[in-house]
Amino acid sequence: MRIAVAAVLALAIAVMLMTNVWLTQRFTETTRVRAELRLALYTGNITSELQRTNVVPLLLARDPQLIKALDTNDYSTASARLISARQEVAVASIRLLDMQGRVVASTNRTQIGMAFPNTEFFVDATRSRETIFSLNTNEAGGTEFDYSRALIQDNKPVGVIVVEADLSKFERSWAGISDAVAVTDSSGKIILTTEPRWRGVTMNEALAARSAPSAIERALQATADWANDAPDAYLKGQAVMRTETRVPFRGWKMIAFTSYDSVRERVNAVLALEIMGFAILLALVFYALSRRARRQSQALRAESAELRTLNSRLTREIAEREKAQMDLAVAEQTLAQSSKLAALGEMSAAVSHELNQPLAAMKTYLAGARLLLQRARTEEALSSFQRIDDLIGRMGAITRQLKSYARKGGEAFEPVDLRAALSEALSMMEPQLKTRKLHIIRTMPRGSVMVMADRIRLEQVIINLLRNALDATKSVAEPQVELMLTAGETAVLSVRDNGPGITDLDKLFEPFWTTKKPGEGTGLGLAISSSIIADFGGRMTAHNSEGGGAVFEVQLPLLSDKNRSVRAAE
Repeated sequence: MRIAVAAVLALAIAVMLMTNVWLTQRFTETTRVRAELRLALYTGNITSELQRTNVVPLLLARDPQLIKALDTNDYSTASARLISARQEVAVASIRLLDMQGRVVASTNRTQIGMAFPNTEFFVDATRSRETIFSLNTNEAGGTEFDYSRALIQDNKPVGVIVVEADLSKFERSWAGISDAVAVTDSSGKIILTTEPRWRGVTMNEALAARSAPSAIERALQATADWANDAPDAYLKGQAVMRTETRVPFRGWKMIAFTSYDSVRERVNAVLALEIMGFAILLALVFYALSRRARRQSQALRAESAELRTLNSRLTREIAEREKAQMDLAVAEQTLAQSSKLAALGEMSAAVSHELNQPLAAMKTYLAGARLLLQRARTEEALSSFQRIDDLIGRMGAITRQLKSYARKGGEAFEPVDLRAALSEALSMMEPQLKTRKLHIIRTMPRGSVMVMADRIRLEQVIINLLRNALDATKSVAEPQVELMLTAGETAVLSVRDNGPGITDLDKLFEPFWTTKKPGEGTGLGLAISSSIIADFGGRMTAHNSEGGGAVFEVQLPLLSDKNRSVRAAE
């Protein structure tokens, strides 16, 4: 949910930034187009006014009443005639000048008697027979737009009629619509403007002459510059766009300045709607979060109640377990005594199991020695006695090693060749093997297979596996035992028979578990053998063969310098 809130905020910022840029460009272009349309309208109004005023001097220059007044120097009715004409054509003012440049009649009676002998509208009109247009400065410092024409009598100029076009009315109308409008003449000087201080100067001078902005104004100006495109100019400290068009009259130009306020208002209105929408979305997200938190709080309260119940139940169970542990301690003492008795039974059974094989071999060798002595074959009989002596030594070693069944062995470890141990075990089993018709297949590598072990105990394991194989093949018509010794990463000795196999592999290495009839086995052979192999750092496994019979595998680590050093340290 935090990621969702962050995603909504990031989306809102991205959308508002994109909206601001796109709408600002669009509304700025719309505002610029509207300003251009207004300029076209203003230009048409100025041109129309000038064209309409241009006709008035031509009409008045042919007025016989005005010509007669100039001829007779009777101007009593001339001013009234000019006032009447001014009302009809709606111009700013009309003046009648004699040939000395003196105003003899005017719509503004305060101008009567004023002399303009050197002005452009008088001098050029007396020299020409056409209507003359001129720009002049009035008493208030403003610009006059005058059309003048000479009055002709007997092919001689007798006076000059001057008509002032009323363009100042446009300044008043522009001031209420546009931020700033100015008209410049062909020299670049401002002749019409909504800003009075701009009159008579160039546009660059007008824009450069502005007061230094305050800190607040600079901050607002920087904000406006960031929010909009680069402004064309600054007007009263505000960024404005400049729109310019040509007036089809004497090289005049009209320039309008429009602020970005309308653009920002429209853009801000859309941004406000977007902010409102994202605010509602965030409110819904926070509402969902609050609902989720409420549900989690309810779940935590329920879980807390369950934990309190479990805590009380655990307290009761701990008390019961403490009582059970006290009972268990008493039972353990009883079991320890029983274990001691069981250990004595296992030891006696182990002694019986391990000594049976040497005793049987000794009996066989004694019978053979007796026959050899009767036949006077003394040397062969001595060989049998030597074997009997070896077996007696072996029996002594077995009784000594029975002490190690209750602990981990290791005092008699030495490098042992598995090939020699297997051959010795087969030699000890020779009397039993000769009593049976048994086919033994032996596969061994040519080189020695050295392991670190106790030679006597290792031979006991091999003899035990051979005896189990003999017992397993009693009911088989053609008994066969396969012995395979391999050396790879470890030394592996496999003993495989073709008997009926093993029914319960899980209990195979448990003490006192056997498949033999009572009196034929104690069930300790495989358990003792597995323990011996474990002492050597290996393991014993068993499984049934796919072709029938059981397979026992003894895996032992091969002898290396590392193993030798570790055993020496032990």
